[in-house]
Amino acid sequence: MQGLTIKSSKPARAVTLTEPAIGKLALLLAEEGDPGLALRVAVRPGGCSGFSYEMFFDAETEPDDVVEEFRDGVRIAVDSQSVEMLRGSTLDYKDGLMGAGFAIDNPNVTKSCGCGNSFS
Repeated sequence: MQGLTIKSSKPARAVTLTEPAIGKLALLLAEEGDPGLALRVAVRPGGCSGFSYEMFFDAETEPDDVVEEFRDGVRIAVDSQSVEMLRGSTLDYKDGLMGAGFAIDNPNVTKSCGCGNSFS
């Protein structure tokens, strides 16, 4: 008898959110007061290494966007051009002595610049 391999028909998330990121986004969305907003995460040309991340709340999604839903009403939207560059990434929120902010850990990045704001 051969081993059985089961593959999920659901593809991996374009971007995974950590619990701290979900918590912070839920707070920010509550402050915005619009339950229809999604966090748009995109990759744009620019920066000293070729690409940079862009994140902002967006009230509209496009038909070809990948929209991911998390707990507490948190949703992210990723445009079709950014999906493959972001697939497998993790968005985290860090709050420490040196400051607070969101950070993306992207396994697809081959090189990043010294400023930490752009990549290739």
